Amino acid sequence: MAETNVASGSSLAVKHYSAALFANTLKGASAMENLVGPVEPTAAMQKIAGQTQAGMPLVRIDNLMKNAGDSVSLDLVDTISGEPLMGDVNREGRGSALSFSSMDIRIDLSSKVIDAGGSMSQQRTKHQLREIALAQLSGYFPRLNVQTALVHLAGARGSQTGSDWVIPLQSSANFSSVMVNTVKAPTYNRHYVVNGANLAQGGQQLGSIVSTDALKLTHLDLLRKRIDDMDQPLQSVKLAGDRAAQTSKMWVFLATPNQYSILLTEGSLRAFQQNAINRAAYLDTRHPLFAGEVGMWNGILVIKNERAVRFLPGENTTVITSANAATATETNQAVNGSLTTGFAVERGLLLGAQALGIAYGRTKVSGMQYGWKEHWYNFESNLEVMGEVVCGHMKTRFSIDDGTGAKVPTDFGVIAVDSAVPL
Repeated sequence: MAETNVASGSSLAVKHYSAALFANTLKGASAMENLVGPVEPTAAMQKIAGQTQAGMPLVRIDNLMKNAGDSVSLDLVDTISGEPLMGDVNREGRGSALSFSSMDIRIDLSSKVIDAGGSMSQQRTKHQLREIALAQLSGYFPRLNVQTALVHLAGARGSQTGSDWVIPLQSSANFSSVMVNTVKAPTYNRHYVVNGANLAQGGQQLGSIVSTDALKLTHLDLLRKRIDDMDQPLQSVKLAGDRAAQTSKMWVFLATPNQYSILLTEGSLRAFQQNAINRAAYLDTRHPLFAGEVGMWNGILVIKNERAVRFLPGENTTVITSANAATATETNQAVNGSLTTGFAVERGLLLGAQALGIAYGRTKVSGMQYGWKEHWYNFESNLEVMGEVVCGHMKTRFSIDDGTGAKVPTDFGVIAVDSAVPL
């Protein structure tokens, strides 16, 4: 068979590498990637938009009809309540009105350019240069995706840095454009700070946090109790093939590496780890969420995350106070500047279903979510390659009835939990 050469910039090469980039990104090695369910187009709208399974914390919407700069709408219908109509009482005109709350996810184009080689690369073929650049971009975009999701869920970037981080600090002039959608501080009713053996509601407690306010298994018990006491709690996470999804409800706690290490020092470590093994047995197939470093306590699957949203003593972060709960107006709150030297505050995330929406559009170059472009210059001796994605992340927030008839802004599927950690 004659050898087939794909010319630089040909439509065949563009399609091939665009698809490969998308596939590699979705398989990026991260616990958060396992929180997205498979696409299940069970309704007409889902068939159009390509929405993933709604029982998972991250819902991906592959709306390929959209272009860069457009937005995708998410809608919540409130559960009806009130007394039933009894007997032969007149029922005409006494129907309960449907109530909706909506939010829009804006999508935009994100790109990364790599110079794949110059005069020192002339001995390499074009195909090899492409493979090297593809490998680099296939590592870059998973980090961008996961870190964007983490910052939106946490409602803050924090100050942890390093070569692994691709999201700039919140003080950077580019932060807002990189995040595409506004990063929103946790709502008052979805924010807790460890306070000794208790959990203080709202972020103002950060001003008084001390080094002994570490996250313990007893705090997971308190979180479960708070969920059970809520009129409209976080929806439980439903994994495909989970035979105990209704009888043994489950939520996911993304712990920072430091928070997870502290939990491992608890006296109930063996039960903490065995509970996860026992719960995994109810799944038809082994789910990747149960792989790696995990434990389970009171229905909460604890997963060690790779990165931390961290605040150092004296640093500011935005919170919503009890006085502003009804408006979600944000104010600055400084972390206790007298926190013991060598300690910081890190934010864990308790996740239910539908905590974050991830909307994808399509790139012009490939017609898919991800695109690949290449450009030869300097008399065909230098190659630049570019990966791009049309995407937007946003924490799901709706105005939910607080039980009195008032609508209160509420983070729909995530609770932020701050605790002190040693560095």
